[in-house]
Amino acid sequence: MENKIPESLLDLYESLLSAQLRAVKQLKNPKSTKTKREGDKSMSNMDMAIDILRKARKPLHISEILTQIKTQYKITLDRESLVSALVKKVHRHQGLVRTAPNTFEVTGK
Repeated sequence: MENKIPESLLDLYESLLSAQLRAVKQLKNPKSTKTKREGDKSMSNMDMAIDILRKARKPLHISEILTQIKTQYKITLDRESLVSALVKKVHRHQGLVRTAPNTFEVTGK
């Protein structure tokens, strides 16, 4: 019995099966896709500082704020930049007060 299937038809089936095999392999081992879920949103430096102050419910010195940010968020922030940003919030009356030099507290909420 002689093989009478055209070469082009065999190439077509080979391509189809190859594509199917790739699809199955991708389904078995999906590459990590970086889709952001609601809880995965990154926080700004200011968000981290305000979160620390809200949790503390008392005035904190900038050194303590930075220590807690490093502990909780595993990040080291620039002290002067954070103080500057906090002072701007204080001057604009945006939910922060300065209770002593470099000591801040959340007001309201």
